[in-house]
Amino acid sequence: MKIFRSVIFFCLYLIFTNSIAADKSKIISKLNSINNIQFDFTQKTNEKVEKGKCVLAFPSKLKCIYEDKNKKELIVNKKMMAITQKRYGKTLFYPLSKSNFINILSKNELIKIINESNISTDDYLNIFLINKDNSKTLIRFNRNDFLLAGWVSSDQYNNEVIFEIEITSTNQMVDDKIFTLPNKG
Repeated sequence: MKIFRSVIFFCLYLIFTNSIAADKSKIISKLNSINNIQFDFTQKTNEKVEKGKCVLAFPSKLKCIYEDKNKKELIVNKKMMAITQKRYGKTLFYPLSKSNFINILSKNELIKIINESNISTDDYLNIFLINKDNSKTLIRFNRNDFLLAGWVSSDQYNNEVIFEIEITSTNQMVDDKIFTLPNKG
């Protein structure tokens, strides 16, 4: 009886291990087929909920327009991130190297992380990333289509930030000018 249980356990282990490897392979294959994505997002920080639309072009270009009264806009262009509140004419600049975005916005880095990490499953396929500062980022992929579904990280004040995305299109023509950072004034 013990041998029978051991064989069953071993078979289930092999099936689970092969399933995870297949999921990783499908995520990487999907990423390799994508040059850009357009998506709607919901960002939750504590009790604050923000929504908007983004365009992500690999490698490392992102533009998000928030649907808020401050007309907030976020632009990432390779090494810099600019957050503008158009209502106040105010822009703050940050080096991308100080952001958790850096690993998600680079397709090659993201694939490297997937290859080196374990996947856990719940409603999503989850990849845990330990950042340079020992903070953690949870990167989520949809279980059905293996597309990026969002991430969970901490901001500079250690608030949990949940960024959920719903991809509306992939590989559309994108004018590179939309990723031009505002002038530093």
